[in-house]
Amino acid sequence: MATRTAGTVPEGSTEKWKDKKRYLWLIGLVVPSLALVAIGVFSLTGFTPILWLGPIVILVIVPAIDLMTGLDRSNPPDDVIEELENDKYYRWITYLFLPIQYLGFIGAMMLVSGSTLWGVIDDPMTTWQRIAIAVSIGCIGGIGINTAHELGHKKEANERWLSKIALAQVAYGHFYIEHNRGHHVRVATPEDPASSRFGENFYQFWPRTVGGSLKSAWNLEKRRYARKEKHPFRLGNDVLNAWVMTAVLWGALIAWLGVGIAPYLVLQAVVGFSLLEIVNYMEHYGMLRQKVGVGKRQRYERVLPSHSWNSNNIATNVLLYHLQRHSDHHANPTRRYQTLRDFEESPVLPTGYAGMIVLALVPPVWRRVMDPRVINHFGGDLHLANLQPGKEEKLLKKYGVAMREAADRAEAQRAEAQRVDAAAIAAAEAAAAVGVDEVLAARCPGCDYVYEVAAGDEHEGFAAGTAWADVPDDWCCPDCGVREKVDFVPIDRAVA
Repeated sequence: MATRTAGTVPEGSTEKWKDKKRYLWLIGLVVPSLALVAIGVFSLTGFTPILWLGPIVILVIVPAIDLMTGLDRSNPPDDVIEELENDKYYRWITYLFLPIQYLGFIGAMMLVSGSTLWGVIDDPMTTWQRIAIAVSIGCIGGIGINTAHELGHKKEANERWLSKIALAQVAYGHFYIEHNRGHHVRVATPEDPASSRFGENFYQFWPRTVGGSLKSAWNLEKRRYARKEKHPFRLGNDVLNAWVMTAVLWGALIAWLGVGIAPYLVLQAVVGFSLLEIVNYMEHYGMLRQKVGVGKRQRYERVLPSHSWNSNNIATNVLLYHLQRHSDHHANPTRRYQTLRDFEESPVLPTGYAGMIVLALVPPVWRRVMDPRVINHFGGDLHLANLQPGKEEKLLKKYGVAMREAADRAEAQRAEAQRVDAAAIAAAEAAAAVGVDEVLAARCPGCDYVYEVAAGDEHEGFAAGTAWADVPDDWCCPDCGVREKVDFVPIDRAVA
């Protein structure tokens, strides 16, 4: 059964629609330029506060701009999405982020080492000055992970490699695998290390997501190679080759500029991936996909717009390539940033991501702001939320007002959802069981990836000729990571 979602674009606006943010997207290139500005100003004036420009912009200036500029809820109409997707102008904006990012990164490490393009610095930087520029460059690297996120979801091989290059600076190359094949499959479930739980603060979430994501990425690649009956320790392993990029990059810089930059390489990396993880923390806080179906057919419901926190604050959206329209991104992961839409049923953050980062750093403030929103989102029934293990009883007791009525309503809704979903799954399995040996090609209904038996998919570990029946039932689409094998639609081989 298709799920209808309510976009906010007015009817009849297709002919008049234009992307009013077309040239605003260029503002995203301001972020990687901050390092060049800080390096230049400090080199000419010795003005130390400019070295903290990264966190000042992210934690102070952008949240203030978000509050002043307000919201943008405009959506592209359905019949212009294909044209927008194919407009390469938008792609080149993300491509340009990388050379500017790396110019600033290399320049910052040169400054830390005591050298610049015009010679050795007469007055060496203090430790605090070096820390300041490392933190700033780490903030930029963290935003760079968002660019890697945009590129890594695309089907084109060159964009996927650019994603790994963007991740190399902050030594978080495994994100490329874990985010696409792990997080998107398990999002808003207790099994996902990147989905935060109600009652869990950021400082509890950080070690769980950092360690869990690393472990998950490795296991995903290990499983892929197991299907090929090969060990995972080879260069084709997407976790290992991403780490090799970091090793080569850092090793070259240390060989050139000296081992003294090593602590600052580590510091900027920790700042960078921590910025990513604090965004992960806020994107699905307390959200939980319910289990539907019966017995062996039971699984988590499909990802809906109601499973991600959204924000339409325009300043942060143009800086982060519409990352805040997270609901549509999870429903359509291969869709490009310029075509992501807002949905009325998506839960909404009180301000943009930049401002929410500040709140997340102070847990009592975060919970005062966000916990009531989670409770309201679930109609007062916290049984429907993703609760922090060990705190369930305490949380349910604290927020138990009106939960009995909410629980009765929710139980009726769950029963109906299970009935509908069980019927849909049973129908799909029955259809698949008929002439299963005759399925020569099957298409993902979400992103149009096609598995063809004759060709197989060597990257996924399926040799040419691997029958559709021999593809594991828990296998997910390698392009979108949203649809499982049971969702695939058999198609005529000629169509494939």
